[in-house]
Amino acid sequence: MSGKGRYTDGVARSGRPTAPLVLSEAEREYLERQVRKHRVARSMSERCRIILRCADGIASKIVAGELGVHEHTVGKWRRRFLKDRLDGLLDEVRPGRPRTIGDDQIAAVIERTLRSTPSDATHWSIRSMAGAAGFSHTTIRRIWNAFGLQPHRTETFKLSSDPLFVDKVRDIVGLYLSPPNRALVLSVDEK
Repeated sequence: MSGKGRYTDGVARSGRPTAPLVLSEAEREYLERQVRKHRVARSMSERCRIILRCADGIASKIVAGELGVHEHTVGKWRRRFLKDRLDGLLDEVRPGRPRTIGDDQIAAVIERTLRSTPSDATHWSIRSMAGAAGFSHTTIRRIWNAFGLQPHRTETFKLSSDPLFVDKVRDIVGLYLSPPNRALVLSVDEK
């Protein structure tokens, strides 16, 4: 035997040894169910496939090649599964600063944009709204972009007289940002 590999079950392997991944029957059933589901996120389905293939004793390199992912991706999900079992396959909280502006404050900016004009101009600019609302111009730009507000474009921008307009816009934008599964959204114009 050469010093280049180790033998496990009669197969020469090289590289870092990996801990055996053994699934309980309930875990295997859960993972297989996730792979078969049509409504599960693609990333979760991929993670479940990785764990199932690793549990079958297949090397990470081969699993990566079969599933079209990087070998480090296989190693990451294998380690997380061994550490936290099924909970390790869930997404972790992303790093970063939490949101500091609430929904009510955003609604107030939208309401002010739609229902009023500054005293010295015909429409709000990003900087004039930022000064009036007490937020940075970057924050106002993000809010306006998220809700598609463009008060400087008079040919396409019209003030709505609907008192529930902000709530309706929030609902519609919510449908686009986080659509429910198997939903059909229809839009009807009054014209």
